[in-house]
Amino acid sequence: MRIAGVVVGALVVTLGVQPAYAGELPGVTASAETAPNWDDDAGGNANADDPAIWIDTRHPERSVVLGTLKNGGLTVFDLTGKEVQRFDTPPPPAPGQEPGRFNNVDLVGNLAVVTDRGRDQLRTYAVKSGRLTDVTSADAPLVFSKDTEEVQEQRTAYGLAATTLHGQPIVAVTRRSETRVGFFKLVPDGKGKVTYRPIGKVDLPSSFTLSDGSTWTPCEEPGDRPQLEGMVFDRTTNDLYAAQEDVGVWRIPLHGKPQLLEKVREFGQPAAYDEETEECAPTGPVSPDAGKHLSADAEGLTIAYKHGVRTLYASSQGDSMFASYRITGHRLSYRSGFRVTDGSRTDGVQHSDGAAVTTQPLGPLFPHGLFAVHDGENTPGDGDREGTNFKLVRLEKLP
Repeated sequence: MRIAGVVVGALVVTLGVQPAYAGELPGVTASAETAPNWDDDAGGNANADDPAIWIDTRHPERSVVLGTLKNGGLTVFDLTGKEVQRFDTPPPPAPGQEPGRFNNVDLVGNLAVVTDRGRDQLRTYAVKSGRLTDVTSADAPLVFSKDTEEVQEQRTAYGLAATTLHGQPIVAVTRRSETRVGFFKLVPDGKGKVTYRPIGKVDLPSSFTLSDGSTWTPCEEPGDRPQLEGMVFDRTTNDLYAAQEDVGVWRIPLHGKPQLLEKVREFGQPAAYDEETEECAPTGPVSPDAGKHLSADAEGLTIAYKHGVRTLYASSQGDSMFASYRITGHRLSYRSGFRVTDGSRTDGVQHSDGAAVTTQPLGPLFPHGLFAVHDGENTPGDGDREGTNFKLVRLEKLP
Protein backbone atom coordinates (compact mmCIF):
# COMPACT_ATOMS: atom_id res chain seq x y z
CA MET A 1 0.00 0.00 0.00
CA ARG A 2 2.10 2.91 -1.26
CA ILE A 3 0.21 5.71 0.37
CA ALA A 4 2.45 6.95 3.17
CA GLY A 5 3.79 10.46 2.84
CA VAL A 6 1.63 11.52 -0.11
CA VAL A 7 0.93 15.26 0.06
CA VAL A 8 -1.19 16.92 -2.62
CA GLY A 9 -0.61 20.57 -3.43
CA ALA A 10 -3.07 23.11 -4.71
CA LEU A 11 -5.20 21.74 -7.51
CA VAL A 12 -5.91 23.53 -10.78
CA VAL A 13 -9.58 23.10 -11.57
CA THR A 14 -11.17 23.47 -14.96
CA LEU A 15 -13.73 26.08 -15.87
CA GLY A 16 -17.30 25.09 -15.17
CA VAL A 17 -20.67 26.70 -15.74
CA GLN A 18 -22.74 27.47 -12.66
CA PRO A 19 -26.36 26.38 -13.18
CA ALA A 20 -29.40 27.53 -11.33
CA TYR A 21 -30.21 25.66 -8.14
CA ALA A 22 -32.25 22.54 -8.63
CA GLY A 23 -35.99 23.08 -8.55
CA GLU A 24 -38.44 20.47 -7.34
CA LEU A 25 -36.73 17.14 -6.90
CA PRO A 26 -38.34 13.71 -6.59
CA GLY A 27 -39.38 12.92 -3.02
CA VAL A 28 -39.21 9.54 -1.33
CA THR A 29 -40.55 8.59 2.09
CA ALA A 30 -39.01 6.44 4.79
CA SER A 31 -40.66 3.20 5.85
CA ALA A 32 -39.34 3.27 9.41
CA GLU A 33 -37.40 5.47 11.79
CA THR A 34 -35.72 5.29 15.17
CA ALA A 35 -36.91 6.99 18.32
CA PRO A 36 -35.82 10.62 18.67
CA ASN A 37 -32.51 11.48 20.30
CA TRP A 38 -32.22 14.63 22.38
CA ASP A 39 -29.04 16.66 22.55
CA ASP A 40 -29.39 17.82 26.14
CA ASP A 41 -28.58 16.52 29.61
CA ALA A 42 -31.99 14.91 30.01
CA GLY A 43 -31.49 13.03 26.74
CA GLY A 44 -27.91 11.99 27.50
CA ASN A 45 -26.61 14.54 24.98
CA ALA A 46 -27.47 12.08 22.22
CA ASN A 47 -27.08 13.51 18.73
CA ALA A 48 -27.49 11.07 15.83
CA ASP A 49 -24.84 11.23 13.12
CA ASP A 50 -23.73 8.23 11.03
CA PRO A 51 -25.29 4.80 10.23
CA ALA A 52 -23.86 1.48 9.05
CA ILE A 53 -25.75 -1.66 7.99
CA TRP A 54 -24.79 -5.13 9.28
CA ILE A 55 -26.29 -7.91 7.14
CA ASP A 56 -27.26 -11.27 8.63
CA THR A 57 -26.45 -13.53 5.69
CA ARG A 58 -28.46 -16.48 7.08
CA HIS A 59 -31.47 -14.44 8.16
CA PRO A 60 -31.40 -11.13 6.24
CA GLU A 61 -34.60 -9.95 7.93
CA ARG A 62 -32.65 -10.01 11.22
CA SER A 63 -30.06 -7.55 9.95
CA VAL A 64 -29.38 -4.51 12.11
CA VAL A 65 -28.31 -0.91 11.65
CA LEU A 66 -25.69 0.78 13.80
CA GLY A 67 -25.74 4.50 14.48
CA THR A 68 -23.45 6.91 16.30
CA LEU A 69 -25.02 9.30 18.80
CA LYS A 70 -21.94 11.41 19.65
CA ASN A 71 -21.97 11.82 23.46
CA GLY A 72 -24.96 9.46 23.51
CA GLY A 73 -22.79 6.53 22.40
CA LEU A 74 -23.55 3.84 19.81
CA THR A 75 -27.03 2.52 19.09
CA VAL A 76 -27.99 -0.74 17.38
CA PHE A 77 -31.53 -1.05 16.01
CA ASP A 78 -33.53 -3.53 13.98
CA LEU A 79 -35.26 -2.95 10.65
CA THR A 80 -38.33 -1.54 12.34
CA GLY A 81 -36.18 1.15 14.01
CA LYS A 82 -36.42 -0.45 17.47
CA GLU A 83 -33.24 -0.15 19.54
CA VAL A 84 -31.79 -3.53 20.55
CA GLN A 85 -28.47 -2.41 22.05
CA ARG A 86 -26.78 0.76 23.26
CA PHE A 87 -23.13 1.35 24.16
CA ASP A 88 -22.07 4.31 26.25
CA THR A 89 -19.04 6.41 25.42
CA PRO A 90 -16.02 5.97 27.72
CA PRO A 91 -15.53 8.47 30.54
CA PRO A 92 -12.70 11.03 30.56
CA PRO A 93 -9.33 9.36 31.21
CA ALA A 94 -8.62 12.00 33.87
CA PRO A 95 -10.45 14.94 35.51
CA GLY A 96 -10.72 17.94 33.21
CA GLN A 97 -10.22 15.88 30.05
CA GLU A 98 -12.70 15.14 27.27
CA PRO A 99 -15.05 12.15 27.53
CA GLY A 100 -15.78 9.88 24.60
CA ARG A 101 -17.80 11.25 21.67
CA PHE A 102 -18.70 8.79 18.91
CA ASN A 103 -18.71 10.37 15.46
CA ASN A 104 -18.70 7.84 12.59
CA VAL A 105 -19.14 4.08 12.25
CA ASP A 106 -18.39 1.52 9.54
CA LEU A 107 -18.21 -2.26 9.21
CA VAL A 108 -15.47 -4.51 7.90
CA GLY A 109 -16.44 -8.15 7.98
CA ASN A 110 -17.92 -8.81 11.42
CA LEU A 111 -16.10 -5.90 13.04
CA ALA A 112 -17.72 -2.51 13.62
CA VAL A 113 -15.31 0.40 14.00
CA VAL A 114 -16.21 3.77 15.54
CA THR A 115 -14.27 7.04 15.69
CA ASP A 116 -14.17 8.40 19.22
CA ARG A 117 -13.49 12.05 18.49
CA GLY A 118 -13.61 12.95 22.17
CA ARG A 119 -10.68 10.73 23.11
CA ASP A 120 -8.99 10.48 19.66
CA GLN A 121 -9.26 6.70 19.46
CA LEU A 122 -10.92 3.97 17.42
CA ARG A 123 -13.31 1.65 19.20
CA THR A 124 -13.99 -1.81 17.81
CA TYR A 125 -16.96 -4.15 18.29
CA ALA A 126 -17.35 -7.76 17.23
CA VAL A 127 -20.73 -8.50 15.63
CA LYS A 128 -22.33 -11.94 15.93
CA SER A 129 -25.99 -12.68 15.16
CA GLY A 130 -26.71 -8.97 15.25
CA ARG A 131 -25.30 -8.52 18.75
CA LEU A 132 -22.22 -6.40 19.43
CA THR A 133 -19.41 -7.01 21.91
CA ASP A 134 -16.81 -4.35 22.70
CA VAL A 135 -13.38 -5.73 21.74
CA THR A 136 -11.43 -2.46 21.92
CA SER A 137 -7.91 -2.94 23.23
CA ALA A 138 -7.14 -1.25 26.53
CA ASP A 139 -3.87 -0.24 24.87
CA ALA A 140 -5.46 1.39 21.80
CA PRO A 141 -3.23 4.34 20.85
CA LEU A 142 -4.21 7.91 20.05
CA VAL A 143 -5.08 8.24 16.37
CA PHE A 144 -3.65 11.69 15.58
CA SER A 145 -2.69 13.44 18.83
CA LYS A 146 0.82 13.13 20.27
CA ASP A 147 -0.46 13.09 23.87
CA THR A 148 -3.59 13.56 25.98
CA GLU A 149 -2.93 17.29 26.26
CA GLU A 150 -3.19 17.64 22.48
CA VAL A 151 -6.39 15.56 22.53
CA GLN A 152 -8.06 18.41 24.43
CA GLU A 153 -7.67 20.61 21.33
CA GLN A 154 -10.08 18.17 19.63
CA ARG A 155 -8.26 17.87 16.31
CA THR A 156 -9.08 14.23 16.60
CA ALA A 157 -10.43 11.16 14.78
CA TYR A 158 -13.56 12.21 12.88
CA GLY A 159 -14.77 10.57 9.65
CA LEU A 160 -14.32 6.84 8.99
CA ALA A 161 -14.47 4.23 6.22
CA ALA A 162 -13.42 0.58 6.32
CA THR A 163 -12.41 -2.07 3.77
CA THR A 164 -10.43 -5.27 3.43
CA LEU A 165 -7.08 -5.17 1.60
CA HIS A 166 -5.16 -8.39 0.98
CA GLY A 167 -7.22 -10.04 3.70
CA GLN A 168 -6.46 -7.31 6.25
CA PRO A 169 -9.07 -4.93 7.71
CA ILE A 170 -8.12 -1.35 6.85
CA VAL A 171 -9.73 1.89 7.99
CA ALA A 172 -9.40 5.44 6.71
CA VAL A 173 -9.86 8.15 9.33
CA THR A 174 -10.11 11.91 8.84
CA ARG A 175 -8.80 14.47 11.32
CA ARG A 176 -11.25 17.04 12.64
CA SER A 177 -10.53 20.66 11.52
CA GLU A 178 -7.69 19.42 9.29
CA THR A 179 -7.32 18.13 5.73
CA ARG A 180 -5.62 14.87 6.70
CA VAL A 181 -6.79 11.32 6.02
CA GLY A 182 -4.90 8.64 7.94
CA PHE A 183 -4.88 4.94 7.09
CA PHE A 184 -4.73 2.24 9.77
CA LYS A 185 -4.61 -1.55 9.92
CA LEU A 186 -6.70 -3.36 12.53
CA VAL A 187 -4.64 -5.99 14.35
CA PRO A 188 -4.98 -8.28 17.39
CA ASP A 189 -3.41 -6.88 20.55
CA GLY A 190 -2.30 -10.30 21.81
CA LYS A 191 -4.81 -10.13 24.67
CA GLY A 192 -7.95 -11.12 22.79
CA LYS A 193 -8.84 -7.56 21.76
CA VAL A 194 -8.34 -5.37 18.68
CA THR A 195 -5.99 -2.42 18.22
CA TYR A 196 -4.62 -0.59 15.15
CA ARG A 197 -1.42 0.62 13.53
CA PRO A 198 -0.87 3.55 11.16
CA ILE A 199 0.14 2.60 7.62
CA GLY A 200 -0.10 5.87 5.71
CA LYS A 201 -1.65 9.28 5.27
CA VAL A 202 -2.82 11.77 2.66
CA ASP A 203 -3.00 15.55 3.12
CA LEU A 204 -5.51 17.19 0.80
CA PRO A 205 -5.32 20.87 -0.23
CA SER A 206 -6.71 23.71 1.83
CA SER A 207 -6.43 26.25 -1.05
CA PHE A 208 -7.23 25.94 -4.74
CA THR A 209 -6.19 27.71 -7.94
CA LEU A 210 -9.23 28.91 -9.89
CA SER A 211 -9.54 29.19 -13.65
CA ASP A 212 -8.85 32.94 -13.55
CA GLY A 213 -5.51 32.28 -11.84
CA SER A 214 -6.60 33.46 -8.40
CA THR A 215 -6.33 31.37 -5.25
CA TRP A 216 -9.41 30.44 -3.26
CA THR A 217 -9.46 29.17 0.32
CA PRO A 218 -12.76 27.92 1.77
CA CYS A 219 -14.10 30.04 4.60
CA GLU A 220 -13.76 28.27 7.95
CA GLU A 221 -13.91 29.07 11.62
CA PRO A 222 -10.64 30.84 12.55
CA GLY A 223 -7.84 28.31 12.99
CA ASP A 224 -9.66 25.51 11.15
CA ARG A 225 -8.86 24.03 7.76
CA PRO A 226 -11.43 22.53 5.35
CA GLN A 227 -12.07 19.15 6.98
CA LEU A 228 -13.44 15.88 5.60
CA GLU A 229 -15.97 13.53 7.16
CA GLY A 230 -18.16 11.38 4.89
CA MET A 231 -16.15 8.60 3.22
CA VAL A 232 -16.62 5.21 1.59
CA PHE A 233 -14.27 2.67 0.02
CA ASP A 234 -15.17 1.26 -3.40
CA ARG A 235 -14.94 -2.45 -2.67
CA THR A 236 -14.23 -3.26 -6.33
CA THR A 237 -11.18 -0.99 -6.65
CA ASN A 238 -10.29 -0.04 -3.04
CA ASP A 239 -10.41 3.61 -4.10
CA LEU A 240 -11.53 5.85 -1.26
CA TYR A 241 -14.23 8.45 -1.97
CA ALA A 242 -14.04 11.28 0.56
CA ALA A 243 -16.20 14.38 1.03
CA GLN A 244 -14.29 17.53 1.92
CA GLU A 245 -17.22 19.42 3.37
CA ASP A 246 -16.72 22.88 1.85
CA VAL A 247 -14.94 21.67 -1.29
CA GLY A 248 -16.45 18.53 -2.81
CA VAL A 249 -15.93 14.81 -3.38
CA TRP A 250 -12.47 13.32 -3.87
CA ARG A 251 -11.33 10.00 -5.26
CA ILE A 252 -8.24 8.87 -3.34
CA PRO A 253 -6.59 5.83 -4.96
CA LEU A 254 -4.16 3.62 -3.09
CA HIS A 255 -1.64 4.42 -5.83
CA GLY A 256 -1.43 7.83 -7.44
CA LYS A 257 -2.74 11.29 -6.68
CA PRO A 258 -6.19 12.18 -5.35
CA GLN A 259 -8.66 13.68 -7.81
CA LEU A 260 -11.37 16.21 -7.04
CA LEU A 261 -14.30 14.75 -9.00
CA GLU A 262 -17.25 16.83 -7.83
CA LYS A 263 -17.34 20.34 -6.33
CA VAL A 264 -19.90 22.03 -4.12
CA ARG A 265 -21.89 24.99 -5.40
CA GLU A 266 -19.97 27.28 -3.04
CA PHE A 267 -16.59 26.29 -4.53
CA GLY A 268 -14.60 29.40 -5.44
CA GLN A 269 -17.06 31.87 -3.92
CA PRO A 270 -15.51 34.42 -1.54
CA ALA A 271 -16.92 34.38 1.97
CA ALA A 272 -16.07 35.69 5.44
CA TYR A 273 -16.57 34.28 8.91
CA ASP A 274 -19.08 36.17 11.07
CA GLU A 275 -18.10 35.99 14.74
CA GLU A 276 -21.62 36.87 15.87
CA THR A 277 -23.46 34.17 13.92
CA GLU A 278 -20.47 31.77 13.89
CA GLU A 279 -21.20 31.14 10.21
CA CYS A 280 -19.55 32.01 6.90
CA ALA A 281 -21.41 34.50 4.72
CA PRO A 282 -20.74 35.10 0.99
CA THR A 283 -18.93 38.34 0.19
CA GLY A 284 -18.84 37.95 -3.57
CA PRO A 285 -20.56 36.31 -6.53
CA VAL A 286 -20.85 32.61 -7.29
CA SER A 287 -17.74 31.34 -9.05
CA PRO A 288 -17.79 29.98 -12.62
CA ASP A 289 -15.69 27.12 -11.20
CA ALA A 290 -18.46 26.03 -8.83
CA GLY A 291 -20.12 22.64 -8.84
CA LYS A 292 -23.70 21.96 -9.87
CA HIS A 293 -25.23 19.34 -7.62
CA LEU A 294 -24.02 19.59 -3.99
CA SER A 295 -24.48 22.37 -1.46
CA ALA A 296 -21.95 22.56 1.37
CA ASP A 297 -21.52 20.69 3.49
CA ALA A 298 -20.84 17.68 1.27
CA GLU A 299 -21.40 14.89 3.77
CA GLY A 300 -22.30 11.18 3.91
CA LEU A 301 -21.11 8.97 1.04
CA THR A 302 -22.16 5.38 0.33
CA ILE A 303 -22.00 3.07 -2.71
CA ALA A 304 -24.67 0.68 -4.02
CA TYR A 305 -23.55 -2.30 -6.16
CA LYS A 306 -25.98 -4.01 -8.52
CA HIS A 307 -25.45 -5.95 -11.76
CA GLY A 308 -21.96 -4.53 -12.15
CA VAL A 309 -23.17 -0.94 -11.74
CA ARG A 310 -21.81 1.23 -8.93
CA THR A 311 -23.92 4.13 -7.67
CA LEU A 312 -22.47 6.67 -5.26
CA TYR A 313 -24.96 8.50 -3.05
CA ALA A 314 -23.88 11.79 -1.46
CA SER A 315 -25.62 13.92 1.14
CA SER A 316 -25.97 17.56 0.10
CA GLN A 317 -26.40 18.90 3.62
CA GLY A 318 -26.79 22.57 2.69
CA ASP A 319 -30.06 22.01 0.83
CA SER A 320 -31.21 18.78 2.52
CA MET A 321 -31.12 16.59 -0.56
CA PHE A 322 -29.16 13.62 -1.87
CA ALA A 323 -27.34 13.27 -5.17
CA SER A 324 -26.60 9.99 -6.95
CA TYR A 325 -23.71 9.39 -9.33
CA ARG A 326 -22.68 6.54 -11.59
CA ILE A 327 -19.06 5.51 -11.03
CA THR A 328 -17.44 4.85 -14.41
CA GLY A 329 -13.71 4.30 -14.44
CA HIS A 330 -12.25 7.24 -12.52
CA ARG A 331 -15.23 9.54 -13.12
CA LEU A 332 -18.53 10.39 -11.48
CA SER A 333 -21.55 10.93 -13.73
CA TYR A 334 -24.49 12.69 -12.10
CA ARG A 335 -27.72 10.69 -12.34
CA SER A 336 -30.35 12.39 -10.21
CA GLY A 337 -31.18 14.19 -7.00
CA PHE A 338 -33.92 13.43 -4.50
CA ARG A 339 -35.19 14.30 -1.05
CA VAL A 340 -36.55 12.19 1.78
CA THR A 341 -39.88 13.87 2.46
CA ASP A 342 -42.70 13.67 5.00
CA GLY A 343 -44.84 10.56 4.77
CA SER A 344 -47.70 8.93 6.64
CA ARG A 345 -45.32 7.06 8.96
CA THR A 346 -42.28 9.30 9.25
CA ASP A 347 -41.17 12.88 8.76
CA GLY A 348 -38.62 13.90 6.15
CA VAL A 349 -34.85 14.29 6.39
CA GLN A 350 -32.99 17.58 6.81
CA HIS A 351 -29.28 18.35 6.93
CA SER A 352 -28.20 14.72 6.79
CA ASP A 353 -24.69 13.83 7.96
CA GLY A 354 -24.38 10.12 7.26
CA ALA A 355 -25.80 7.50 4.89
CA ALA A 356 -25.45 3.76 4.28
CA VAL A 357 -26.89 1.57 1.54
CA THR A 358 -27.21 -2.10 0.61
CA THR A 359 -28.81 -3.77 -2.41
CA GLN A 360 -29.14 -7.02 -0.45
CA PRO A 361 -32.80 -8.03 0.05
CA LEU A 362 -33.55 -7.77 3.78
CA GLY A 363 -36.80 -9.65 4.11
CA PRO A 364 -40.36 -8.35 3.71
CA LEU A 365 -39.66 -4.89 5.15
CA PHE A 366 -36.88 -4.09 2.65
CA PRO A 367 -37.20 -6.67 -0.14
CA HIS A 368 -34.93 -4.83 -2.60
CA GLY A 369 -32.41 -3.28 -0.23
CA LEU A 370 -32.09 -0.45 2.27
CA PHE A 371 -31.02 3.18 2.31
CA ALA A 372 -30.35 4.32 5.91
CA VAL A 373 -29.77 8.00 6.63
CA HIS A 374 -29.30 10.42 9.49
CA ASP A 375 -31.99 13.05 10.00
CA GLY A 376 -30.60 16.25 11.50
CA GLU A 377 -34.03 17.75 12.33
CA ASN A 378 -36.38 15.03 13.45
CA THR A 379 -39.98 16.14 14.02
CA PRO A 380 -42.13 16.54 15.96
CA GLY A 381 -39.81 18.27 18.37
CA ASP A 382 -40.17 18.78 22.08
CA GLY A 383 -40.18 22.50 22.72
CA ASP A 384 -36.67 23.84 22.28
CA ARG A 385 -35.04 20.41 22.42
CA GLU A 386 -32.92 19.46 19.40
CA GLY A 387 -34.12 16.12 18.04
CA THR A 388 -32.30 13.82 15.60
CA ASN A 389 -32.71 10.21 14.49
CA PHE A 390 -32.24 7.73 11.63
CA LYS A 391 -34.60 7.01 8.74
CA LEU A 392 -34.89 3.71 6.84
CA VAL A 393 -35.92 3.94 3.17
CA ARG A 394 -36.76 1.12 0.78
CA LEU A 395 -34.06 1.14 -1.89
CA GLU A 396 -36.51 0.66 -4.77
CA LYS A 397 -38.04 4.05 -3.95
CA LEU A 398 -34.88 5.92 -4.91
CA PRO A 399 -34.90 7.46 -8.40
